[in-house]
Amino acid sequence: MKPPSDAEAAFRELFEASYDDLLCFVERRTHPAVADDVVAEVFLTAWRRFDDVPDTLSDARAWLFTAAHHTLRNRQRSEQRRQNLTLRILREPDDPGHAEADEVAARVDLTRAWNRLPVKDQEALTLTVFEGLTGAQAAALLNISRPAFSLRLLRARRRLHRLLRPHLDARMPEPQPPAHPTTAAGVSA
Repeated sequence: MKPPSDAEAAFRELFEASYDDLLCFVERRTHPAVADDVVAEVFLTAWRRFDDVPDTLSDARAWLFTAAHHTLRNRQRSEQRRQNLTLRILREPDDPGHAEADEVAARVDLTRAWNRLPVKDQEALTLTVFEGLTGAQAAALLNISRPAFSLRLLRARRRLHRLLRPHLDARMPEPQPPAHPTTAAGVSA
């Protein structure tokens, strides 16, 4: 064990003798942007565990390189775990959070579209969709002919569809053409 004052001087000597070589060692194995952080982490570990650092400069440098190697491996494992977690989150579209968010967005879109419909269109859709009336029953309730109600209902559906279409198109993935067009015989063209 080194006395405290000798430990600080010995650490300073080790730092000055090893920093550049250790930085080059780390930069060859990782992105230069993180190399300084790794080296700082290694020297911090060396300071905390200075009793474990060998007394000779040559052996102490080897200890630092070994610590740097372990630090790099730990960082790589952490980065791999983070990437795996990100991929797992992206692959889980059935996540209740996504489904709930999609459902809320769909309701907001529907409410906005509904409010933009004329009252006659809302009435025709309400009678058939929410009240469950047949076309003949709804026509009788509105005191119009059945063909007139059918035409009103058709127009209401089209208007609602047009109002919702931009929102539906934004949520639907673009259809992809087949990678290799095939003929009727199944032979690639």
